[in-house]
Amino acid sequence: MKVFVPTPLRSYTGQRGRVDGEGSTLGEVLSDLDRRYPGFRFRIVSEQDDIREHIKVFINQKQARDLTAPLYSGDEIQIICALSSG
Repeated sequence: MKVFVPTPLRSYTGQRGRVDGEGSTLGEVLSDLDRRYPGFRFRIVSEQDDIREHIKVFINQKQARDLTAPLYSGDEIQIICALSSG
């Protein structure tokens, strides 16, 4: 799977904006990426194994609601970080 990484998380991927991940669910792909890029998954997934509130994940332009979302060969994953100001 191609995974598009937002700028705020690129420090974990050696500044790569796109990385490849393996797995049959979103959770498996994020775990695979965390093995190669330690700390990456924690920025996306909470301690309760939910996608963090300020993160949106899209699979083929459709929002994934949880880590059980199925993935198939050729799928594209885009991670979006919400920005806030105060």
